Amino acid sequence: MITQYCISRKIISKENNNRRTCTMKNEKTYELVLTALFTAIIVIMAFTPLGYIPLVVINATVIHIPVILGALFLGPKKGAFLGFVFGLTSFINNTFKAVTASAFVFSPILAADVIGISGVFKSMYICFVPRILVGVIPYFVYILIRNLLKSRQAAWRYAINGAVSVIFCISVRAFLNNLLKESGNTLAGTAAGIVLGAVLFLGLTAMGHKKASANVAFAYAGLAGAFTNTLFVMSGIFILYKEDSVSVLQQDESKLTIL
Repeated sequence: MITQYCISRKIISKENNNRRTCTMKNEKTYELVLTALFTAIIVIMAFTPLGYIPLVVINATVIHIPVILGALFLGPKKGAFLGFVFGLTSFINNTFKAVTASAFVFSPILAADVIGISGVFKSMYICFVPRILVGVIPYFVYILIRNLLKSRQAAWRYAINGAVSVIFCISVRAFLNNLLKESGNTLAGTAAGIVLGAVLFLGLTAMGHKKASANVAFAYAGLAGAFTNTLFVMSGIFILYKEDSVSVLQQDESKLTIL
């Protein structure tokens, strides 16, 4: 009886190990397929008009969206890889197309030609580091916000919602005031920013009361990814290329004037 019991226990243990092995293989296959899918989406967007939109001085982009989604579904390691692919497509586009005045900022090859060897390292940072962080930061923001919103302390919810609403209010105000600067009506931009910020605060608070913490966390993660890309790219250009960007833009303006 003891021998049969031991044999049956070994069989059960072996079956459990086989199931775990199959589950791990399935998870790895799932992650590889999703990684390949997001990589394909990034490449397709990058080399079609969907990804980079030329705005004379710099390209606008929405490629950070699949990078953020990849980070949330697959984790920070795969997200960092997708961010690297994003940066690589930016490097290729700005090197071989160079349709904007600031293309050299994202291309170590062009930067070396414009300002010398130091430009290689500056452009490598701007082209790759912010994009890699886009695939890392949203994941941790999602985990942090989800855990905080699940806590019983309502103060955390109000503090997070208030901080995001204030940032949104300031952004809307700055955008509208820039549009209306010729008319000098800055009061309208300030009022619109306050109203929209209040609406956002109330909406996020209502979603929190409905226990939709995962959805709210996803929204925060998406905002964090977009801010990460914009903040690190623009601050990198301002800090590393402030004087060089001004001189290049002045040269381009003089060429346009001559033409």
